[in-house]
Amino acid sequence: MCHILCLGNEIKSRAVVKYSAAPPPTTYALLREKTDLKLPPANWLRESTQLGPAGTTVLGSSSKNKPFSSFGMAYDFIDSIGNDVDVVSDSENIKKLLKIPYSKSHVSMAVHRVGRTLLLDDLDIQELFMRSSQTGDWTWLKEFYQRLVDQKWQRKKKSKEHWYQKAILSKFLYYSISGDGAAEPVPGDSASSSKGDEGCGGGELGPSWPATFTIASSDPEDSASPEEERVSMDNQYALGHVASVTKEQNLPTLFNEGENSQGLRNDFARNILWTFEDIHMLVGSNMPIFGGGRYPAVSLRLRDNNKPINILTGIDYWLDNLMCNVPELVMCFHVNGIVQKYEMIKTEDIPNLDNSKFSTRVVKDIAQNILSFLKSNCTKEGHTYWLFKASSSDVVKLYDLTTLCEETAEEKCQNPFTLPVAVLLYKVASNMMKKSQNRKHYGTIRTLLLNCVKLLDQERHPQIIASAHCMLAELFQLDEPLEDGNGESLRSGGSEDSYSEEEEEEELPEDSDENGSCSGCSNPADASRAVAVIKSVGELSVPEKYTHHIRPNYTFPVSHDKEERCRHVLGNVLRGLKAVDSTIKKESDLPAADPNTPIPLKYEDGDDSSGHNVVEKEISLLLDRVGPGQENYKHPTRSGMIPGSWQHRIKLQLFLKASKAYYVLADAAANLLKYGRALRYVKLALQCHDAYCAVSSSLHPEVLFFHSQCLSLCGDIQLMLAQNASNRAAYLEEYSYQTKEDQEILHSLHRECSCQAFNMATDLAMDPEYQLFVSCKCYEAAYELLTSGELRKLHSEQLGQVLKRLGNIRNEMGVFYMNQAAAMQTEKEGGIVCQAYCRPQSSGKKGVSAAEQEMWKKSFSCFEKGLKDFEAISDAANTALLLCNTGRLMRICAQAHCAVSEDLNRGEFSPEEALYYNKAIDYYLRAMKSLGKRESHKAVWDSVNWELSTTYFTLATLLQDYAPLSRKAQEQIEREVTDAMMKSLKYCDLQTESARQPLYQYRAATIHHRLASMYHSCFRNQVGDEHLRKQHRTLADLHYSKAVQLFLSLRDAPCELLRTQLERVAFAEFQMAGQNSTSAKLKTLLGALDIMIETHHAFQLIHKELLEEQQASAASDVAVPESPDGSASSGLNTEEVLKLIGVFEPSFSFILLHLMKLMSTSKRKPVSAKEEEAMKMYKQVYSRLLRAEKTAPLIQRVALYLQLLQQLTPNSGDSTNGAPR
Repeated sequence: MCHILCLGNEIKSRAVVKYSAAPPPTTYALLREKTDLKLPPANWLRESTQLGPAGTTVLGSSSKNKPFSSFGMAYDFIDSIGNDVDVVSDSENIKKLLKIPYSKSHVSMAVHRVGRTLLLDDLDIQELFMRSSQTGDWTWLKEFYQRLVDQKWQRKKKSKEHWYQKAILSKFLYYSISGDGAAEPVPGDSASSSKGDEGCGGGELGPSWPATFTIASSDPEDSASPEEERVSMDNQYALGHVASVTKEQNLPTLFNEGENSQGLRNDFARNILWTFEDIHMLVGSNMPIFGGGRYPAVSLRLRDNNKPINILTGIDYWLDNLMCNVPELVMCFHVNGIVQKYEMIKTEDIPNLDNSKFSTRVVKDIAQNILSFLKSNCTKEGHTYWLFKASSSDVVKLYDLTTLCEETAEEKCQNPFTLPVAVLLYKVASNMMKKSQNRKHYGTIRTLLLNCVKLLDQERHPQIIASAHCMLAELFQLDEPLEDGNGESLRSGGSEDSYSEEEEEEELPEDSDENGSCSGCSNPADASRAVAVIKSVGELSVPEKYTHHIRPNYTFPVSHDKEERCRHVLGNVLRGLKAVDSTIKKESDLPAADPNTPIPLKYEDGDDSSGHNVVEKEISLLLDRVGPGQENYKHPTRSGMIPGSWQHRIKLQLFLKASKAYYVLADAAANLLKYGRALRYVKLALQCHDAYCAVSSSLHPEVLFFHSQCLSLCGDIQLMLAQNASNRAAYLEEYSYQTKEDQEILHSLHRECSCQAFNMATDLAMDPEYQLFVSCKCYEAAYELLTSGELRKLHSEQLGQVLKRLGNIRNEMGVFYMNQAAAMQTEKEGGIVCQAYCRPQSSGKKGVSAAEQEMWKKSFSCFEKGLKDFEAISDAANTALLLCNTGRLMRICAQAHCAVSEDLNRGEFSPEEALYYNKAIDYYLRAMKSLGKRESHKAVWDSVNWELSTTYFTLATLLQDYAPLSRKAQEQIEREVTDAMMKSLKYCDLQTESARQPLYQYRAATIHHRLASMYHSCFRNQVGDEHLRKQHRTLADLHYSKAVQLFLSLRDAPCELLRTQLERVAFAEFQMAGQNSTSAKLKTLLGALDIMIETHHAFQLIHKELLEEQQASAASDVAVPESPDGSASSGLNTEEVLKLIGVFEPSFSFILLHLMKLMSTSKRKPVSAKEEEAMKMYKQVYSRLLRAEKTAPLIQRVALYLQLLQQLTPNSGDSTNGAPR
């Protein structure tokens, strides 16, 4: 940091040489006194690396105006433009601006804004007006100038004195580097030189001057040459980025405007990043720098001894030294060209010289005010602003030349700044895209590109417009950019190391104007055409006069809404495609298509039996076509594009970006359950990809990966369409809709290919089976892509997801075919359903049709393939579910093999049924094994556990109800039933609290009830073997008690509980019939009565439900329908209740009657009072039971039973739970 202390104030200045074409400073030659500068030295006007362009341009040998000098620097240092640097300009322009309050000279500059950077260029009005008669470029400006600014303009030639001063300055510089006898080298001070070198420390110019003046720099970034920076900027964009200007069409060709084309080149001897206070400037300077004196760098000046140094000259010298970081000025004085003396002045002393004193703080305020004024008023990127101050005028005006040009209704090319500005906007945006991945900068990049496109004419510059739209599409892209080598960024102009030639001008007196007559008598009417006006140059000296006027630069926001972003992408893709297509002239081979005519999106009804084969063939051909091993080709594409051309590269990018945008839209629509719209978008995505494949010579692995994603999404959508067939009409309407933008993109795609490769996969079919098949084929194609070449290693996670989808779709297809088989079975049965199982129409053994068997085979094949998919990714849960579905398929096969008898009743349990049920059990056991333990996947475990228990229960029930007695012995059947029942009971999870717990309890109770009934039957039928009979009796009692216990825990099984209790009573009655002693019979009957009393709970539940039904009917004023027997229908199975009551009443009467008989005929004497009381109570209950009306409503009869049972309950007098009366 260089600190210049002036007038007690500190001015902060720091200069970093970004690039220098001059050699390291060498010692200047000290001219002898009386040397005549009017005589030319021997080396005069020869090329000199030390002087650079300064030695010749002072004579005006290359005096053509260069209005684009700042653009040359901006192109070379594109990283600094738009954000880091405030101003880019020639050092002469900076000095002119900072001297405005002190000078009466005219000021004319062109101003352009790029981001926060302002580009300033000298706009020599007279020079441009002279050229306008030849080129016509500035005619509109000349007319405006003459009409509003200076109606009597004429060019004034420069005086002889001016050229005389230029000539002796040039000769002086050549004498200073000459080694002949006319000059004498300055004697070196070895002590001071060594001290200075020591203080520099590798290029620094002493403790107060840390910056370097050589090409090398301590900062690697600062030492990078423009050529090196150009190389770094030429890195090609990847697939996700853009292709730009090609090698065949670089910037010098684009901007070829005769001699003026040289103005686009950075011709300065050095480019310096100058920080003046808080202002960062990139300036170009041609000032010669010499060595010698106390410092290793000095500037050399020639002054007429008869003319004192004025303020303008002092400011000029001071600013030159600050910008070039030169610590000392060497002044050579002459009189009429005769050298008189030398004088050395430190840079910090220049503001305090006699006759040229000025305040550095005021200069700083001027700089800040001018920058603030320009930044607050030059707000439109891409517009050319004109900063103008007439000679001897205190008013500074700012005009928007772009707006003025548009008002003249002339073409964009009439403004010569248009193309350089547009390309600079593009280059800055391109550089920001590569350097910054932060989305907060995307609004700025978008603004730059939109302004770039706005400036250009598509017919003249389609390549830049197409590239800009490609980058705009990239801004809205939602995924990470792909890597590929097909892109090429816009190249900077020129490969030569040449630099612009700027005049080293000697300051003129304050009242002179070297550029001719720019009269101060401007027309007041032009003030209304100015964007902004500084009414008096004195305002610029007021601290922070214009600082508060700075307005933030507006940027177009980048939307965060997915659909809106995709629509922006597609809009830019379409505009980019139109720009590219406009340059391709070959139309003869293209089909006649109207972009305004919708291209129909067909749908299939699925009736074509060959549809499956067509899809398989198309996808197979597609995989061959997009394979990574495809050879490069160089023949023109269908539209006439040459592979490798800029049109070819940009179109590839645009096709890919459109495909990605449609993919994102399809995914978003699928998430919103808009499957018709999703299928339309994925169809468009695949059509874009088809066009990409048609014009691409080879496919990058990431492109293949994206292709697999599209196919996978297409499979998802087809699956959802198959599962939601009820909304097919709405989906068809969504699918058939097309926007005009989509139609135009399709029209551009059809220039390259027919886009028919994916038609069968993306058509909206009416057949769910066909949709499932297409979905499966899409997943299979995605899997084939992911397992080819490098993709297998790069995207193993995506491969697992595709395998999971494959397993899922094969499970869906298996379930579909399984349900088809079940429907065929139901249809064959004629809709007649047995109480528990099927009842066929035909007699004899029911046959299985070929169609059913075909469905079984298809279903089983799908399940087997799905199992392999899930096993490949170690997905235990889905493997278990597929095994479970296979088990269900086996159960359907078993049901289809059930036998029937001659009277259409269910026949014996067949061997085929047993085979398939056992296969089902095997699959369920495999599912349990794949899960391992319940904790891993609780829901799946519980589901498999339930199905396994159900299968065992069904097998046992069929064996018990339809025992194959013709093939097996009764004992064997009983053992098999017991074994199956106990295994089913084993998988009844009674402990875990879940939604299935009541079902498990009911099933366990039913199993115990069935086992008890079986042992009950065996006990009745067993003859001879008393030990076995005793065992059967014990097992029957055990299972009856367990069944009652489980039914009691349920609130919704009163009939089952009542039936179980009545069977227990019947079991006791049967035992009593075989007993001989009165006491044994009496004991058995008392036990049966106790069981009968326990039915009180079942009748309570039945009465409660009947009462709730009656109250609900009364509340709604709806009559309770009566059953044929007069009972009210309810949620209960009243028919079942009536049957059970029909068993209950006679059994109850039988027990009471026989109890009374046995007790009255008992030989035991005397009879206790308790027994007499019991006898009396039995008689009362029996009497009421006999007198009960059999035609009374069901609820009344149940209420009576509750009263009678309550009366028989021990301690009934203390009970408060009696039945209602």
